[in-house]
Amino acid sequence: MVKPCIQEEQCRFCASCGLLEIHLSSDCGQPPLNTRIVGGQDALAGSWPWQVSLQKTKHFCGGSLINNLWVLTAAHCIPSLTHNLLIISRTVAQIIVHPDYNSVTSNNDIALLKLSSSVSFTSYISPVCLAASDSSFYSGVNSWVTGWGNVGEGDNSPFSDNLKEVEVPVVGNRLCYCNYNSRRVTITDNMICAGLTEGGKDSCQGDSGGPMVSKQGGRWIQAGVVSFGVGCARPNIPGVYTRVSQYQNWVNSQITSNQPGFITFTSTGTNSDLSIICFLLHPSDILQPVRSFPGLQICWV
Repeated sequence: MVKPCIQEEQCRFCASCGLLEIHLSSDCGQPPLNTRIVGGQDALAGSWPWQVSLQKTKHFCGGSLINNLWVLTAAHCIPSLTHNLLIISRTVAQIIVHPDYNSVTSNNDIALLKLSSSVSFTSYISPVCLAASDSSFYSGVNSWVTGWGNVGEGDNSPFSDNLKEVEVPVVGNRLCYCNYNSRRVTITDNMICAGLTEGGKDSCQGDSGGPMVSKQGGRWIQAGVVSFGVGCARPNIPGVYTRVSQYQNWVNSQITSNQPGFITFTSTGTNSDLSIICFLLHPSDILQPVRSFPGLQICWV
């Protein structure tokens, strides 16, 4: 999947193409076909009908359809290009990168793409729900990540022709901070992490901008946007995603009509992350270099 890289590490991208059609926001997060990457498997057609591919001659990043006019993706997927260079089955009329996006720290790594005309839904194309601002994702919450990125770290082969899916648990921000602290990378409240302690499953190069979703009450809710990581699927190094629930006000301020479906995701039980304590570097020692990537175009599946 594409993520920016940390220091010497590789970066991650994702995408998929196809016809483009959609449902009302009230129908978000409900695949009509009702089917359910690194360490992942091929996804069945129609399993993730909100998945989007950004392309410039070929796939380089992913995104998610959030209503009939807008796509959510990562800010680092958006190069400095004029709008008319962005072409899919619809042209892109507008690009909105979060005003506080920091390409060095990857904080606020989120962007919106507006299509020139609305699309219609099919069994294979429909929007995802977005996590509302009061959502809580405790450690261990099951999540799915989808994309066309590499299937292993250091894999230099072309991105997958088939959409991949992988299930990974949420990793609490305190533990994630501890995991990345030794690498001089700061995990902020605008981020959410996911991965296995033992590694083996993760998003990877080519998956950036794509969605991380969790299911509640029969609906799939997007918790994160693939952002960055160190390598792919390494032990004790979870993938890092932009936390969607932090941006409800910003998204709604940009999309004034037919707003996306924001739904509160509520975790149950006790949040084990609250008991995590780790050694912290002095703030002056924190460095967060990440590499950004050029190129852009868009497609759906």
